[in-house]
Amino acid sequence: MNASSSSPDDPARASSISDPARASSISDPARASSISDPARASSISDPARAYALDLLDFIGQSPSPWHATASAVQRLHAAGYQALQERDAWQLVAGGRYYVVRGGSSLIAFVAGMAAPAEAGFRLVGAHTDSPGLRLKPHAAHLNGGFLRLGVEVYGGPILATFTDRDLGLAGRVHLRAPVAADAAAVLLTVRSPVVRLPNLAIHMNREVNEQGLKLHRQNELHLLFATENAGREGAFHHWVAQQLQCDPANVLGVELQVCDVQPGVLWGGRQEFIASSQLDNLACTHAGLCALLSVQQPDHTAVAAFFDHEEVGSESAVGAAGSFFSDVLARISEALGAHGSDAARARAHSLFLSADMAHAWHPNFPAAYEPQHHLRINAGPAIKYNASQRYATDGAGAARFMQWCEGAGVPWQSYVHRSELGCGSTIGPLVAARLGIPTVDVGAPMWAMHSLRESAGALDSYWLHLAMARALQSG
Repeated sequence: MNASSSSPDDPARASSISDPARASSISDPARASSISDPARASSISDPARAYALDLLDFIGQSPSPWHATASAVQRLHAAGYQALQERDAWQLVAGGRYYVVRGGSSLIAFVAGMAAPAEAGFRLVGAHTDSPGLRLKPHAAHLNGGFLRLGVEVYGGPILATFTDRDLGLAGRVHLRAPVAADAAAVLLTVRSPVVRLPNLAIHMNREVNEQGLKLHRQNELHLLFATENAGREGAFHHWVAQQLQCDPANVLGVELQVCDVQPGVLWGGRQEFIASSQLDNLACTHAGLCALLSVQQPDHTAVAAFFDHEEVGSESAVGAAGSFFSDVLARISEALGAHGSDAARARAHSLFLSADMAHAWHPNFPAAYEPQHHLRINAGPAIKYNASQRYATDGAGAARFMQWCEGAGVPWQSYVHRSELGCGSTIGPLVAARLGIPTVDVGAPMWAMHSLRESAGALDSYWLHLAMARALQSG
C-alpha cells in the first residue's frame, strides 16, 4: 500500500489506499458479473444499468468529502477541464471548461457560455459531498479495559444503530510536514479493510432492544474497538496511520478520518432494479450533477455544477453553501467574461438553480410516515420537493421549468411534500436562493433509509435525474 502527497486545492494529484479490486471500469465484464447474475432478467435498460454501476463505482472511490471531490476532479481532468486557483487571476474564454476547489472538499465546475452572463445568465445545478456518520476526534486513541479504542464525534444525523456490527474502515485526509508532502500538507487515505468495529450489546443485557429500539449514548457508547492493549500503547494508532502512509510517525501532524463501510455497493432485487450503498445521500446527486455537466456542449449561457461540503451540519463554513464560495466564483466568472457595473446582478436575474438532494421514497412497511397524496415511488422518476415554510425553495414557476426539462429529456417526475406534523429536513436550495437571489428548484431521487450506513434506492431514478439536469444545463 502507498500514498502520495496532494494539495487540498488539487485533489487530482491525490492517491489513496484502497482495495484495487474496487477500482474497475463499468465496461469490465468481471465487474458487471460480480454485481448481478447475468442469468437474471433486468428491469432496467442497458444505459441505465451502466449508469447505476458507474454511480456505485463513484461512491466506492469517494468514502469522504475530500475523496468525492478528488473523484470528481479526476473525471473533469479526463474531460479536458482546466484547474483554476482562487489566489490567481482568471483568464477565461467563451466555451472554456474550468473548475475550482476550495478546502479540498468543495468544488465548482463550469462551461463558460458563448454569450456574456449579463445577457444569458447561468444555469446551475448543485449538491453536497458530505454524508452523516462518525468522525474520529483529534486525540481519538485511548486505552480502556485492555482495549485500544477510538473516540468519535457524530457528524450530522446518522442512524447510529446501522453502524453497529458492521465491517468498518477509515477514510479521510492526513496532514504531513511539508518536506514529506512536497508542496502540499495533506494526503488522502482510504483503508477499505475492516479495522474498527462497534459491537452491539447482547440482547441478554438489553431485553427491550426490539421494542424500544437501540439507543447509543454519544459520549460513552460509540467508541470504536481498534486493537487489544498488548497490540500497542496510546500512540499505537498514530504509528498505524504513519504505517499506512509509509512515513515517519513524527511527520504526521493531523488526522481527519471518518468511518466508512467496506461493503461495496450493489444492484439488488429480483430483477436487479434497486441499488444499495453507503452515501447515496448525497453522492448520487453529486454524481448526477457531474455527469450532467460533462454532457454539456456549447451553450449560450454559462453552465455550472457546484458541490459543497458541510450540508449535513448546516453549511455555515468557508466551504459550505452558506459561505462565500458560490458567490465569489459566480462574480469572478462574470468579471472574467467582461462584466461591468450591474452586469453581475443582471446575470443572476437571468439564472436558475437546481438544488439536488435525495428524497424520501414511500416505504410500504411504514405507510403512516408519509403525506398520503404525495407518495414518492421508487423507479418512478425524480422528485420536485415543496415546502410552504421554505425548507425547500421550489415555487410554481420553477417547478414548471423542471417539468418541461423532464419532458424534453423523456423523464417522468413526481411531487413530494413532507407530512405536516413532522419536521422537514432542508437542503442547500434555500441558502443559495436567499444569498444569491437566484430562483431555485429543489429536486432529488427517491431513496429508502436516508442517513443509514447502508441506504437503498432505485436503479432508474438517479439516471433519470441526471438526464433532466443535463437538459437544464444545456437548453436553459
